[in-house]
Amino acid sequence: MQSDHRAFKDELYGEFSRVADALASPKRLEMLDLLAQRERSVEDIAREMHVSVANASRHLRVLARTRLVEARRDRHFAHYRLATPAVYEVLRKIQSIANDRLPDVDAIMTRHLGQRPIVAPAPSQLMNRVRDKKVTLVDVRPASEFTAAHIPGARNIPIEQLDKRGSLDNLPQRGEIVVYCRGAYCVWADEAVEFLQRRGFRAHRLLVGPADWAALGEKVATGS
Repeated sequence: MQSDHRAFKDELYGEFSRVADALASPKRLEMLDLLAQRERSVEDIAREMHVSVANASRHLRVLARTRLVEARRDRHFAHYRLATPAVYEVLRKIQSIANDRLPDVDAIMTRHLGQRPIVAPAPSQLMNRVRDKKVTLVDVRPASEFTAAHIPGARNIPIEQLDKRGSLDNLPQRGEIVVYCRGAYCVWADEAVEFLQRRGFRAHRLLVGPADWAALGEKVATGS
């Protein structure tokens, strides 16, 4: 069968570019990062990102048209989730390439967060240390995100509760504490580490969050 190669390539790469166009927005990339944590309503996303509901809805419709996210209707509300784990893999790859190829990424991180006390153990090594009680793993994300998915063995102390009376009572004063939140670019873990270190704890930051953990092929836990 004779084929028009030019027409074939133009049509095919036209479809590929639809996905690239949908991703060509800082707000939509951030939305995908939020949706990797748990399903969210439009109102929830708007509140989290400090944008109007109309603006959030417009961005989500773009992502939905390219089938990067899916919507579920619940009475008067629409709840969105990632359509497939592969979408988060694409986001991770974009972040990785930008971090590797664009010097401004590292400059921005250093300017806003300074030098970060980070640990980067292999997942199996970290799990062994958690099981042996050599490491206390702390998830500082909101309880709703912790319930949706968390790294096994972690305990949840949301960032806004760290300074509440009794919240630190069960943390080992002399043991090692490893803190994580939504991933490498979530600042809550950095704030938590600084807070804990000021109070004499041996705290470090883990660069991955539960979505990254799952992307590495590791199992995540659910529930409270």
